[in-house]
Amino acid sequence: MAQDRIRDKLQKSIYVVINPFVKGLIRIGFTPNLVTITGLVLNVGVAIVFIKGAEEGNRGDLSYVGWAGALILFAGLFDMLDGQVARLGNMSSKFGALFDSVLDRYSELIMFLGICYYLIAKHYFISSLSAFIAMIGSMMVSYTRARSEGLGIENKGGVMQRPERVVMTGLSAIACGITAHFIGGDYKFYVSFLNFHLFETMTIFTLPLSIMAILTNITAIKRLMHAKKELDGK
Repeated sequence: MAQDRIRDKLQKSIYVVINPFVKGLIRIGFTPNLVTITGLVLNVGVAIVFIKGAEEGNRGDLSYVGWAGALILFAGLFDMLDGQVARLGNMSSKFGALFDSVLDRYSELIMFLGICYYLIAKHYFISSLSAFIAMIGSMMVSYTRARSEGLGIENKGGVMQRPERVVMTGLSAIACGITAHFIGGDYKFYVSFLNFHLFETMTIFTLPLSIMAILTNITAIKRLMHAKKELDGK
């Protein structure tokens, strides 16, 4: 698919940039599993930042969201590095691939735990539901691929794969924090005749989560239908 080809080209371009860093990690003794564990620890840090923001910051203080977004992107970098460390360091193994997949799921669930905790604590109940649905969709995107491959079917298609989810979540959180610095975290755009606000600063973070909630589940369903088609053809 054209989308997969674009993703592969983009990934190769990123590898050109990060390979010197990868080689440095290998020289100081990093293994793929250690890189994977580092990514998990950083995502635990993401959850801690969100929870700390929920407990200590007021509703209009979105700086915690911005800092969490930066940490999400940094942790996401390690998700990409582990495979490259395995390839360049000639340390690939079947268990390493399994270990990576399992810890990636833990990392994402822990990240969403922090997000949902923050949104509920700040009374963004509808947005917390969107985040929870996005979490479900994210897990099902990964599960349908893994289960399909267990049945001998390649099933990588669709949008909102893990790299896209990490980038969308991280960038939207950073943009939310930066915007709040300039216009305030409590900014709201009201439509007077509806007595309803169409936009507030937090929307910069929560709207992408709502989009993710839709697209991840569409991707999971499409992968399910693709698997059915492949199995029916056998």
